[in-house]
Amino acid sequence: MRHAEEAAFARGIEVETLMDEAGVGIARAVRKFFPHPGTCFVYAGKGHNGGDALVAAEHLKRAGWKIDLHLAYPESECGELTRKKLQTLHRHPAEGTRAGSPCHTIVLDGLLGLGADRLLREPIRAAAREINQLRHAHNAFVFAVDLPTGLDADSGEVDPEDCVIADFTITIGFAKHGLIVDPALDFVGRIEVVPLVDLAPEVTAPKELAGTAHSLSPLLPRRKFSAYKNQFGRIGIVAGSKGFVGAALMTTSGALRAGAGLVEVFVPEEIYPIVASAAPVEAMVKPVRSYRKLAEEKIDIWALGPGLGEAHPTEILDLIKGAEQPMVVDADGLNIVARKIDILKHCRGPRLLTPHPGEMERLFEVGKMSRAGTARNFCEQFPVTLLLKGSRTIVAERGRPLSFNTTGNPGMASGGMGDILTGVCAGLLGQGLSVYDAARLGAWVCGRAAEMSIFNGHANEQSLLATDVLERVGNAFKEMQTPPI
Repeated sequence: MRHAEEAAFARGIEVETLMDEAGVGIARAVRKFFPHPGTCFVYAGKGHNGGDALVAAEHLKRAGWKIDLHLAYPESECGELTRKKLQTLHRHPAEGTRAGSPCHTIVLDGLLGLGADRLLREPIRAAAREINQLRHAHNAFVFAVDLPTGLDADSGEVDPEDCVIADFTITIGFAKHGLIVDPALDFVGRIEVVPLVDLAPEVTAPKELAGTAHSLSPLLPRRKFSAYKNQFGRIGIVAGSKGFVGAALMTTSGALRAGAGLVEVFVPEEIYPIVASAAPVEAMVKPVRSYRKLAEEKIDIWALGPGLGEAHPTEILDLIKGAEQPMVVDADGLNIVARKIDILKHCRGPRLLTPHPGEMERLFEVGKMSRAGTARNFCEQFPVTLLLKGSRTIVAERGRPLSFNTTGNPGMASGGMGDILTGVCAGLLGQGLSVYDAARLGAWVCGRAAEMSIFNGHANEQSLLATDVLERVGNAFKEMQTPPI
């Protein structure tokens, strides 16, 4: 970010131009999660970070938000550009708040920006403490501008007492490394990147990526008018067992919602009548006596594991190892692989593994490694693509940058979410995406669908269901493919 800013200034780009663009992006991000006006507490420092927050506040005010401004320093101590944005904010009258709009409260943390010391001093410390009190006592949602005050942008280290706890971090230009390290997770929350058209990244290949709508949308171009179903993959789902019918159904629905051309579901004979009667009418359900015979099926992409059980480990291992087609392996498929992990070195086709933290520990000796270190080391040892689920899901593949997902929320910590993700990734593979890109895009879409269920729907973190996410997968795709004007 520092390098890109210096290069922009050298080309004659004005600081104010970047500030105005950043402020518009921040306001847009707030309205993405809270489309109806409410109350916005704005905490602004004296520098450019405060200026970004003030520009955002001006746009929110125009949209009908009530703005409650808190300057950390007297106006006379603020920078010239920050004072200018403050005067602009005061000049614009507020639009009338819509009758009956939700009475929600948010906070914009614009106290400190890039390069600030994580160890806070007064009056910033007192302001940061007020922000955290608003979040705790009034259930306010905190939006950090660029990074939470008290967090180091490079290391992710935080002020030990009063670092701002953000629900959303709207980072400007590029995601900073300190935002994605494990210790920062509970201070950063959901990451939203506001790209600036005048900032260009360095030409060197990055070691880490942030999965955002802006960066992922080119992976799924619009379909040609002459398209037909065989172009978008025949997906074979091997899932379900007695007592775990739902896993097969949700994986199936995930693949269909992600755009698969055809979906065939292979289930044990004993649950076939139940699955056949409950499955989406668009899917084909087939009973299985022996998993060995599945190798003869004309399938383009396999999705294996959700609710499968561990009753036929040898047959399942043979299928995982011997199938030439790309395969997504999840849940019980991973538990079976953990018994004979070295088969991953000899698979005939590409494999995407999608473990949650517990499954990862069964697959690999994690020890005290960070999640990023675990993902890197696993993919150095095994020639697979890894989607390590959890807060800030990581996608790793040997020779590719680590990709950190930016979407999702704690409400996804419930059953069925991984089944839908498995189906979505398989559906994307069927449309010609690489395994690495299908994993990145699948993680983003499922996380964004969960957010929509909470912020644009009727769920909250406690009530969110996997089926809520499924219903909004299409909305997430639509948003990703519709860039802001």
